[in-house]
Amino acid sequence: MMVVPLVFASLSLGVAQIGDLKKLGRIGFKTIMYFLIVTTLAVTIGLVLVNLIRPGDYLPEETKTKLLTTYKGQAAELKESTGKTEFGIQTLVNIVPRNPIAAVAKPNPDMLALIFFSLMVGIALTVIKKEKAKPIINLLEGINDITVVVINMAMRLAPYGVFALIFSVTSRFGFDLLVALSMYVLTVLLGLALHLFGVFPLLIKFFSKYNPFLFFRKIETVMLTAFSTSSSNATLPTTISVSQKNLGIPSHITGFVLPLGATMNMNGTALFEGVTVLFLAQVFGIHLSLGVQLIVVLMSVLTAIGSAGVPSGSIPLLIIVLTMVSIPAEGIAIILGVDRLLDMCRTVLNVTGDITCAAYVAKSQGYELKK
Repeated sequence: MMVVPLVFASLSLGVAQIGDLKKLGRIGFKTIMYFLIVTTLAVTIGLVLVNLIRPGDYLPEETKTKLLTTYKGQAAELKESTGKTEFGIQTLVNIVPRNPIAAVAKPNPDMLALIFFSLMVGIALTVIKKEKAKPIINLLEGINDITVVVINMAMRLAPYGVFALIFSVTSRFGFDLLVALSMYVLTVLLGLALHLFGVFPLLIKFFSKYNPFLFFRKIETVMLTAFSTSSSNATLPTTISVSQKNLGIPSHITGFVLPLGATMNMNGTALFEGVTVLFLAQVFGIHLSLGVQLIVVLMSVLTAIGSAGVPSGSIPLLIIVLTMVSIPAEGIAIILGVDRLLDMCRTVLNVTGDITCAAYVAKSQGYELKK
C-alpha cells in the first residue's frame, strides 16, 4: 500500500537534497556501476557452481515427466504472459511513462516508470528557485513521514505475519518435491550463501570500512522481512527505515539508492536465473558453449534489472532467456514447485545488496556509518 508514495517521495527528496546535479551524477554513477558489477559477480558464481555440480544429471526421467505434467498449465500461462513482455530497446523507451498515474495505478505498478518520474521531479526541484521548491519539498517530507508512521504500525504485526507466511509456504511446499529437486535447490542455495556470506562481507569490510558481523546484526529485520514476503518492493519501507536508524546512512542517499536498488539491483535473481538456465539445459541434454554461457550471464543481469520486485517476478523474463538459448520454455514447469522457497532466499540477497550499496555510497561520500 505504501510502496508507491514512499518511492515517489523518498526518491524525489533524495535527488532534491543532493542538490548539485554534478554530485547527483557521481552518486548515480557509483550506484549503477556497483549494481552491475556485483550482479555480474553473482551470476558468475551461479554458473561456476552449476557447471561443477551438474544438478540436471541427478533428476530421474520419471520425476521430470511428473513435474512437467503437474505444472504444465501454470508454465503455459507464464509462457503466454511473456508474449506481452517487451524486452530490448522498447524496455528503455517504456521507462518514460506517458502517464505516471496510469503507470502505477494497476496491480503490479511499473516501478521503473515511477523511478524515472520521481528522478525528473527531484531534478526539477534542484533547478527551480528555492522559495518555489520549498512548499513541494515540505509536502514530500510530509508524505514521507506519513508512510513511516503507517509502516511502523504494520511492523508491530510483522512477527505474526512472518510466522503465518512461512507456515503456509512450508505446508504447501511438500517434502517429496524438495527431494526430487534437491541438487538443483542446493546449488541455488549454495550460490546465494556464497554471495551473501562471502562476497558481501568483503565488500562491506573493504569498501564501507565496516564490521560485517555488526552490519548483518543491524539489518536482520530487513533480511527476515525479505525472506517472508519474497518481495523487494514490500521490504523497501523496512529497508529504508533500518538503513537510516541502525546504520546512520543519510536520508538523501537511502532515498536515492534503495528505491533504485529495489527495482534494478537483483543479485539473487540474476544468480537464480543463471543456475536455472544451465540446470534446464542439463535436464534436456543441451550443451551450452562458453560463448552461449556468457550470453546467459549478460541476459541474466539485464533481465534481473527488468524483473518486477514482487514474488516470482523474474519467472516471465527467465522464459525469455530460455527461449534465446534454445531451451524449451515449458521446462520452467520443472522448477515451479520449488520456486517459492528459492524466491524467499534470493530476495534476502537482493535487499542485502541494496543496503551494501547504500553503505558504500555513503562511505565514498565521506559519511561515517553508525557503530
